[in-house]
Amino acid sequence: MTDGETGTEFRLAYAPGVTPAKWVNVWTERIPDIPITLTSVPAADLVPLLREGSADVAFVRLPIDRDGLSVIPLYVETTVVVVPKDHAIAAVDELTLADLADEDIFHPLDDTLDWPSHPGRPAFTSPPTTANAIELVASGAGLLLVPQSLARLHHRRDLTYRPVQDAPQSQIALAWPAAATTDQVEDFIGIVRGRTPNSSRGRTQPTPKAKTPKPQQATRKSTPRRTPPPRHNRKGRQGR
Repeated sequence: MTDGETGTEFRLAYAPGVTPAKWVNVWTERIPDIPITLTSVPAADLVPLLREGSADVAFVRLPIDRDGLSVIPLYVETTVVVVPKDHAIAAVDELTLADLADEDIFHPLDDTLDWPSHPGRPAFTSPPTTANAIELVASGAGLLLVPQSLARLHHRRDLTYRPVQDAPQSQIALAWPAAATTDQVEDFIGIVRGRTPNSSRGRTQPTPKAKTPKPQQATRKSTPRRTPPPRHNRKGRQGR
């Protein structure tokens, strides 16, 4: 039995770039007796983490292997290209993949975007992480395409980013093991979906007991009052 089932804590994992603070704050207000723990985990490690029971729910980046998991898609992120501030691309508001055809593009091993084919020209190396790729962009060795939240996460003063209209996008979803849909998981789903504290939160509600009708007090029927017949004097009765 997991901690999420025993009620001692609720374990939330999330991919880098996701900011779960607003949902965590609601949980803390509504369910203060069950602490919530947060763990930032590389996107590729979230599904194994859920399957081994080390987290109750996770904010993941789609696509993932959904076997054995329940998944609720939440929102889609804009894809941006990260460039040095003095790069020519910094002068435009947005661009397309065709505009990057002559650029050296880094594709880190932890890339979260599902590319049918990589844009631009392959840079001289494939860095192990997005953080490493950001360092290389700052050195002027190439550019990097990432979800906007990751560009914000790795913000540097010497870098900027611009949206790329036709690039693949990353979708954030809430996932958990389908066989471990506890009451606490249902509570968190309700919070993420914006349900009020008084809503059912998707739980199976107990069937209300039928009310036993109260016995009605028997009403006492009133018996019509009989009027006694009039008394008649006997004729012929002699007085003494």
